[in-house]
Amino acid sequence: MRISVTSDIFRLAQVFTISRGSRTEAHVLTVRIEDGGHTGWGECVPYARYGETLASVTAEIEGLPAHFTRDELQQLLPAGAARNAVDCALWDLEAKQAGKRVWELAGLAAPGPEITAYTLSLAEPEEMRAQAALNAHRPLLKIKLGTPEDMPRLEAVRAGAPEARIIIDANEGWSADVYAELAPHLLRLGVELVEQPLPAGEDEALIGLERPVPVCADESCHDRASLAGLRGKYDVVNIKLDKTGGLTEALKLRDAALAEGYQVMVGCMVGSSLAMAPATLLAQGALVTDLDGPLLLAEDRPDALVFDAAGVHPPKSALWG
Repeated sequence: MRISVTSDIFRLAQVFTISRGSRTEAHVLTVRIEDGGHTGWGECVPYARYGETLASVTAEIEGLPAHFTRDELQQLLPAGAARNAVDCALWDLEAKQAGKRVWELAGLAAPGPEITAYTLSLAEPEEMRAQAALNAHRPLLKIKLGTPEDMPRLEAVRAGAPEARIIIDANEGWSADVYAELAPHLLRLGVELVEQPLPAGEDEALIGLERPVPVCADESCHDRASLAGLRGKYDVVNIKLDKTGGLTEALKLRDAALAEGYQVMVGCMVGSSLAMAPATLLAQGALVTDLDGPLLLAEDRPDALVFDAAGVHPPKSALWG
């Protein structure tokens, strides 16, 4: 078994801004695993918020032993971007070796398209209104907020897209008091979900807080070990492959979260169709699917995912799985 890792850059269609900063490119790592006859591949997006860099994640991957199974990988690397790319590459390799699709190997039902959110970049209210109007045909919009001037932005988006469903990602930028103050306005404007309003290490204030708009754990939820710390704080968990460390743990986290009464959102970092492909299997039946990474790019992989009125479609075998 031979593993290689390369760094790839995809240009974004426009500047993408959240409360932590802006970017014009998506920097990803691509892992390929060869067995002499087949090649499986996967993609990850190292995330500075979790202490990851392209160099550190590359080193983790290059430090793996020459031979290991997908089950053994779960112990060789921690949850995170490095394990994600390798885990997904192994799933792809196993599918090619078996002549089957990954969903068959995983014992899942045949996947179909899922409506995905489309993310509006953080900007001044008038610009966000223009973004919303341009994308008002999309059924579900996600708004990046987390600043002291959030209400004018939200009002502007609703004015620009009066019929769209709306969810919000505060990116750890609020406090419990801010959420409580904004909640009536969120209801008035039809907001259906708020992602990670409080910093992950300061979310105890959510316990006992009335949550008329459901609150989703993002930075607070990485893998199954995270669930114990979410009780009483959150209604939904956002599962991302770069947090769980791949599809193997993500499927287990989804089952465990549902069993504990949480609803599930399936999200992504800004990456290519290769990064989204495994997550389309995970997103089947999710409360919210947020796999719009390729829609934010000016360029993508060959055999890219199909996005249409029905949503994001599962990958063709030529792409992954």
